[in-house]
Amino acid sequence: MSTRGSAMAKHDFTNRVALVTGAAGGIGRATALELARAGAKVAVADIDLEHAKNTVSLIEQAGGTALAIRVDVADPLSVAAMVAKTVDTWGRLDFAHNNAGVLGGSRPIVEMPDEVWLRGIAVMLTGVFYCMKHEIPAMIRGGGGAIVNTSSGAGMIGVPNQADYVAAKHGVIGLTKSAALENIGHNVRINSICPGTARSRMVDNWLQGSEDAERQVASLHPIGRIAEPEEIARVVCWLLSDDASFVVGATIAADGGYTVP
Repeated sequence: MSTRGSAMAKHDFTNRVALVTGAAGGIGRATALELARAGAKVAVADIDLEHAKNTVSLIEQAGGTALAIRVDVADPLSVAAMVAKTVDTWGRLDFAHNNAGVLGGSRPIVEMPDEVWLRGIAVMLTGVFYCMKHEIPAMIRGGGGAIVNTSSGAGMIGVPNQADYVAAKHGVIGLTKSAALENIGHNVRINSICPGTARSRMVDNWLQGSEDAERQVASLHPIGRIAEPEEIARVVCWLLSDDASFVVGATIAADGGYTVP
């Protein structure tokens, strides 16, 4: 029996506090729900506050504890306020999944508007930098923690007409490795995950309801389908857990074989 979309908490995160960006839907929402099922209190952060509140409602309906926070990860003041609100509410920060993202520019470099390039880098790379800059000190004050940054299969290979997305996601991997080496002595483990295509509102907007487009994208993954967000969330939660206590600075591909060929 397939359990790829089922709700199963395999870890005990009781009395832990987690922060997830990009948690209004998709992988971020699935991670927030999985963390809450395992007992964590979860700060659900997104630029889309309405849908972040929907994630909180789902957590609370299942008996969990969560807080919605509006954040623009490209704004350092907004990120600082997000982390401060989390710590002020629950007194600590143990886990973070830096997952916020935007669609790539979907055009050749020579046709890409400067503002599209700059926004992609600001959200998907600089945003991860801002998040870690404020999360790490909060974790150190609490005795340590763990961070997972969302890169992408596109962070491991080249993809035409996606230079902003590919550059940002490659950058996340390098940023993660440097941060991991800087902070493991402070008992803060930092790793990155490279998902393949997973169901989300962003992916739905990209595919525009086209079954042909979904089949084409699925065919890029040797597993023959795109992921359910819960499949990625479970890998994130494993990386955050003590089961991954010896995993530092790693890049974990959860991509259905996308980067293997």
